[in-house]
Amino acid sequence: MVDKVTSHANIAAMLQTLKAAQAQASAGAPEPAVPQAVPGATRPSFTEYVREAVSDVNATQLQARATQAAYERGEAPLTEVVLGMQKSSLAFEATLQVRNKVMKAYEDIINMPV
Repeated sequence: MVDKVTSHANIAAMLQTLKAAQAQASAGAPEPAVPQAVPGATRPSFTEYVREAVSDVNATQLQARATQAAYERGEAPLTEVVLGMQKSSLAFEATLQVRNKVMKAYEDIINMPV
């Protein structure tokens, strides 16, 4: 497998691709246009972003529990269970840290002298 990755033909092809990309970049190729907002379209509020993030974390936790139950029934390998639980744990911890930062900012604003 290492021979396939480091073969001279593959290295030459990669170098050719990199040179073509460098030539395109140095030729002053225009950058892709950034899509503009659609008139009349509403942007999601902060509350909607938070609600969606919490919903995603909840879905991750439910998926981890479902995988754990499947393992207990003998339908899923242990590696999937551990991976799902780690993803769930990281998502929850990240959400908790964001909540702590928001609460700290709120307390700072409330305690500001007027």
